[in-house]
Amino acid sequence: MSRSKVLPNHPGDHSGRSYRYYDLVMAAFVTVLICADVIGPGKVASLNLGSWGTFTFGAGVLFFPISYIFGDILTEVYGYARARKVVWAGFAALIFSSFMSWVVVSLPPAAGWSGQSAYEVTFGATPRIIAASLFAFWAGEFMNSFVLAKMKVFTEGRWLFSRVVGSTLVGEAVDSLLFYPIAFYGVWPNELILTVMVSNYLLKSGWEAFAYPLTARIVAWLKRVEDEDYYDRNTNFNPFTLDEA
Repeated sequence: MSRSKVLPNHPGDHSGRSYRYYDLVMAAFVTVLICADVIGPGKVASLNLGSWGTFTFGAGVLFFPISYIFGDILTEVYGYARARKVVWAGFAALIFSSFMSWVVVSLPPAAGWSGQSAYEVTFGATPRIIAASLFAFWAGEFMNSFVLAKMKVFTEGRWLFSRVVGSTLVGEAVDSLLFYPIAFYGVWPNELILTVMVSNYLLKSGWEAFAYPLTARIVAWLKRVEDEDYYDRNTNFNPFTLDEA
């Protein structure tokens, strides 16, 4: 079993423990993930920055990084194994939301109802985009959690900023490198794919650094109220198990 660096009033093994806020953090993670995945990825936005030129980015980038913040909080406080459960919960939620979107769009519209075309544009993601989104999310989130857990042990719990931002840089890189080429190669011009991929990566990574003061406060508060500060020293990092060890 993995051991935590914990306060003396409870054992280091967290399997079987109950937490006050773990379920709420999981619910927040899944909610942000579904909203960002359903609403954001299909729109490419552009901002005129004057003499700096035009900045083009995917609209979903404004909110998707919040899921990485929650992923960092979960791994830092509760450990990789608990975060692993949340990643799988998010993965299942994305599958269901994709299936529901497909069913709703495919149902024959009633006579006189004129919203079908809008529904198809908004929710009619192709199987290719759905597959790219699911695969990129899965790989990116697990890489983010893995890197943070390993860095925490390596740094002996010091320098929270380095592992929060460092893990996000790796996780978001994996996510972006997988999603955009898989989803849009041959559909978008290659230059647009590269532009959106790079700009989104910079925005998502910048989000994490910008939000760090709030992330650190939430982490410190959760560690105190949950009486937990988990260290993944002997954790099984296999992503295909739900064991709490």
